[in-house]
Amino acid sequence: MRLLTRPIGCVGALVVMIAVASAAELNPAAVTFKLPDKIGWKSPPTNAGVQQAVMVGDPSKPGLYVVLTKWLPGNMSRPHFHPNDRFITVIKGTWWVGSGTKFDPANTVPMPAGTFVTHFGKQVHYDGAKDEEAVLLIVGEGPATSTRAEEK
Repeated sequence: MRLLTRPIGCVGALVVMIAVASAAELNPAAVTFKLPDKIGWKSPPTNAGVQQAVMVGDPSKPGLYVVLTKWLPGNMSRPHFHPNDRFITVIKGTWWVGSGTKFDPANTVPMPAGTFVTHFGKQVHYDGAKDEEAVLLIVGEGPATSTRAEEK
């Protein structure tokens, strides 16, 4: 009798796991999600060292937007500014940030994963990744244009 209880117990546990897995459906009117392998990363034509995925909104139009930005190692932007404030959380890696019109990657400050940064509108900064990939979650108000402001 004891030999039979172990297989029956295993089958019973399997049935419960399948029932729980199939019962876990979300109402798309209440919740939507995108698993990491379904996120559509694209390289903007103006910056090959970056990949972006627009999660909410359209950064080129007025209104709220949320973008994931992936800085590839060894890539930094040149001094520039945006018209509106941007709120950034470093999700992965170390992101390097500098301010002012003189491009000087050696004079940047490391922002490790978990750091929250505000880029204020119309204030000049530059940023990017040095030795490792950095992934950022950027929230802002569009349009999210970028104006170069480098000292020549």
